[in-house]
Amino acid sequence: MHTPTSATVPAPFSVCVYCGARSGDSPAFVEAAQSLGRSIADRRWQLVYGGGKVGLMGVLADAALAAGGRVVGVIPELLMDMEVGHTGLSELQIVTSMHERKRRMAELSQAFIALPGGLGTLEELFEVWTWRHLGYHQRPIGLLNVEGYFDALLVFLRHSQRSGFIDADQQSMLSMSGQAEALLDSLYSAGRKGIGGANLASI
Repeated sequence: MHTPTSATVPAPFSVCVYCGARSGDSPAFVEAAQSLGRSIADRRWQLVYGGGKVGLMGVLADAALAAGGRVVGVIPELLMDMEVGHTGLSELQIVTSMHERKRRMAELSQAFIALPGGLGTLEELFEVWTWRHLGYHQRPIGLLNVEGYFDALLVFLRHSQRSGFIDADQQSMLSMSGQAEALLDSLYSAGRKGIGGANLASI
């Protein structure tokens, strides 16, 4: 049973998920987004994401909502039309810039997960990872590695480490699993150990 009790969690554990505004070319990507959304809702946690209704973003949010979960979207004004802002969420925050969007998503979250996605997903992942490396937060970060989607990226990161640009401590900040439940368990364990200490207001 994964649902924390109110005695142990005074407020819903909040997970930020980065993912594509496209669905990708494999049904496994859609299934993983649905599974992750349902799992977050089943645990009575809060999902924070980019606020879109299309692609894996929409699949993730709709699955969490259908399972009775609380979903908060954060989207810039400029992308309301491009990413089709989801008006059926528990809460949709419309902000003025991408920078404000990313900071607000981080402020609302105690852990971060990247699903398969494109340039935006990768940029968000690397930025929140860099923020942790620089000490702006100590919140856990994970990859849901669906069908080996991130394998080539991990090969490159090991190459970067061998080349002297990334060290082992930085690599260890990133958790990875191919299963949503296992990844959520890992991030929850890390996120509830008093990890936080965010200084995101100074970014």
